[in-house]
Amino acid sequence: MRIPRPLRAAALVALPAALLVACSSADSGSPKAGGSPAAARAGVESEQPAAATAGEEEASAPAAGDTPPPEKVRDAFAGLQATLQDGCTTTEEQCAYFLGRVYEELEGLDRAMKADPKGPGHFPEPIEWITGLRGTIGPDRSYPNLKAHQGELVGTRDRINTWMQDHPDDYR
Repeated sequence: MRIPRPLRAAALVALPAALLVACSSADSGSPKAGGSPAAARAGVESEQPAAATAGEEEASAPAAGDTPPPEKVRDAFAGLQATLQDGCTTTEEQCAYFLGRVYEELEGLDRAMKADPKGPGHFPEPIEWITGLRGTIGPDRSYPNLKAHQGELVGTRDRINTWMQDHPDDYR
């Protein structure tokens, strides 16, 4: 059965959006954020009106100086390595997820390398490769654009994996 193109396009937008909502709200299960842990696990929103919870959420939001530290290089690299056994071999939805994940893992690794105590100068090649990839892909993070640059995206991931394998003290 062939899925109509508009439905496929909607699925490609809905899946990442649903994942973003599900993953971006780590505090959604806390009573302060207007939800219950049971509701958060079930993916159900609180019955409280939005106006009542908005003030509570603002009160619990971290101050500007309370931003969490960036991921450690070893943790960011582990996330990137987790993509090594995956690819665009099954469905378009899976391919869209894979390419988006590789891009996000590379961005996370870039942030971790720049924030590492050894300094960004300790990771010159990977940072340069990610910067080049970012320039090649541009601001468009849509599946068609990532798919068009799949070779560069996966190639950058693989180059960084090889580089990191030659620098085991940086991720162990």
